[in-house]
Amino acid sequence: RDDEAIEALLKSDTIWYCGECMSCRPRCPRGNTPGYVIQSLRKLSQKLGFFVESEKGRQQLALKRMIGDNILRTGYCLVPRQIRPELHPEQGTVWQWIYDNDKEVYGQFTSVYGREGAGALRRIDDESLDEIRRIFDVSGGKEMFDTIERHSDRKAREMGYEEGADEQYMMDVYSKNSNEHY
Repeated sequence: RDDEAIEALLKSDTIWYCGECMSCRPRCPRGNTPGYVIQSLRKLSQKLGFFVESEKGRQQLALKRMIGDNILRTGYCLVPRQIRPELHPEQGTVWQWIYDNDKEVYGQFTSVYGREGAGALRRIDDESLDEIRRIFDVSGGKEMFDTIERHSDRKAREMGYEEGADEQYMMDVYSKNSNEHY
C-alpha cells in the first residue's frame, strides 16, 4: 500500500547517510537496530537499480571499484600503494611522501610488503585469491557487483556520458558533491 513511498525512499539519498556504525543498537530502548533495516534497504536499492537515482547512491560505483575490485584483485580492501594521493588531498604531503617511499616505510614494519609470505601487507598468493573470487561468485557478490556496474552504466548514459560508466563518470561520482546534504 505504501509502494510509492518505499520506492521514493530507495531512490533517495536518505538511506545512504547512515555510516552503519551500529551505535543505534545499544541506544534504542526497544532493542531495535535501524542500521540493519538500512542495510536491507540499500541492498534492495542496489538490486533494483534505484541507487543510481540519488547522488549518494551513485557513489556505490566508486566503492565497488575502489574497494570491491581491490578485494578481488589483491585480497585486501585497501592497499597503501593503491590509495592515490591525488584522490585524497586531505591526506596531505605526508601521505604523498609515504606513497612515494612505500617500500622503505612499510619495510620497517614487515619484511614481506608486496611479496608472498606470512605477515601484514604481504602479497596474497594466487590460490587464495582464486578462493576469494569463488566465494564472491557463489555468495552472490559478483552478481551484486555486476548489477552495480550495469545500472551505473545505464544511468551514466542517461546523464549524457557517451562512454557509459567509464573513468570520467566514476571520477565525477567520486568527487562531486551538490552540497545539498546534511
